[in-house]
Amino acid sequence: MTIEALRELQATDEGPSLPDGTSVASLVGPNGSSVSARALTDPDIYRMELERIFARSWLAVAHESEIPNSGDYVLRSMGEDRVIVSRDAAGGIHILLNSCRHRGMPVCRADAGNASQFKCPYHGFTYQSSGEFVGAPVLKKAYGDTLDRSTMGLVSARSETYGGMIFGSFDPAAPALRDYLGDMAWYLDLLLARTPGGLEVIGSPHRFRIRANWKLGSDNFIGDAYHTYTTHGFAVNTSQLPPDPSFAWYGVQVAAGEGHGLGLTGAPPGVPLPPYLNMPHELIPLMKATLSAEQDEALRRTNFIHGTVFPNLSFLNAMINSEEGQAPLPFVTLRTWIPRGPTEMEVCSWFLVDKEAPQWFKEVSRLSYVRLFGPSGTFEQDDTEIWTGITKAVSSQVGSRQTLHVGMSVDREPDRGDWPGPGDVHQGGYAEIGQRSFWRKWAKELTR
Repeated sequence: MTIEALRELQATDEGPSLPDGTSVASLVGPNGSSVSARALTDPDIYRMELERIFARSWLAVAHESEIPNSGDYVLRSMGEDRVIVSRDAAGGIHILLNSCRHRGMPVCRADAGNASQFKCPYHGFTYQSSGEFVGAPVLKKAYGDTLDRSTMGLVSARSETYGGMIFGSFDPAAPALRDYLGDMAWYLDLLLARTPGGLEVIGSPHRFRIRANWKLGSDNFIGDAYHTYTTHGFAVNTSQLPPDPSFAWYGVQVAAGEGHGLGLTGAPPGVPLPPYLNMPHELIPLMKATLSAEQDEALRRTNFIHGTVFPNLSFLNAMINSEEGQAPLPFVTLRTWIPRGPTEMEVCSWFLVDKEAPQWFKEVSRLSYVRLFGPSGTFEQDDTEIWTGITKAVSSQVGSRQTLHVGMSVDREPDRGDWPGPGDVHQGGYAEIGQRSFWRKWAKELTR
């Protein structure tokens, strides 16, 4: 967005407008049941997202198991900002903008490592792993007493963790992370904190780029069980999924507040479902002792768990067979959809597994993740082709004028049934309540 275009954003009774006079609030229809295709391609909207969503929200950047020791660090992204996630000598976790306070040069150029200090390659300004300014070459001779060392530390984001996942926010006014997560925390426990040891990341996260808008990943994972039978039809033909178009119906969709949401699927009537996603028997008593009775019941009866923490952290815990003759076994992946322009995103995808799981399971679970949802995984390739196609189709002159439909289940009232978890619950997996919640939150953040 140019400076001139920014200046053209104007306040109206409906909130800010785009340079052509379109109200930002009008991009999302009543109750979130429709979305302007412009939301997926417009560069002015994209710039507003960076300023009003990514600079304000809590964003997932890493997992504690990736930086277990003092001095460990990884290089990640918060929106378009590159940040260093580091552990200092006392064990504290910091999220630091990767930009020297002298001339702005990145002070860290490795994706991961261990260092007590970060030194700028331009002029040698040096910083502790906590971000504090240490010094620079011949500092006294070069600056005398004019340099205020207290102002020279690296820009820091707020840092909090939940279930081992590290989140950061550049907004000092953002609520505490636990308050931000709200009801979603109950569901995150089913993945991140279901055993005393929690999860650990195995290997480095996969990172790859897709020529698609970042919101398509968030929208898909938050509640789109409806696409599975068609988009992933190969899995039906190979008996990895049941040959029933309604198989993903048998579960619940949950809007967990503030744009967070998820779906939890069981199995069609008559199809046997191993409890606890067929996880190793050694983990079952640990989960029963760690989770509440209600959480234990939810996990016991579930086969797929997929969801999104607003704006761009998605997760999947699924039991799918990835090898002929092998019983279906579960895997866990968390991923962030990182904006790299209005029509491109970078995916950072972690594979995680319960620390107490036996080694054989960790290896088999990792293989399932790589085969199905790694960068070249069968399911991943299906999804990315769809998202790329959507972005291309709505980038055209006429295509961008469309209004996209998000109205599935809009006529149905919430129905908790016997579901034990919190949130706005709908019976049946074919319900776009999560997507509507996401888009309402998106519009709210752009207009506040």
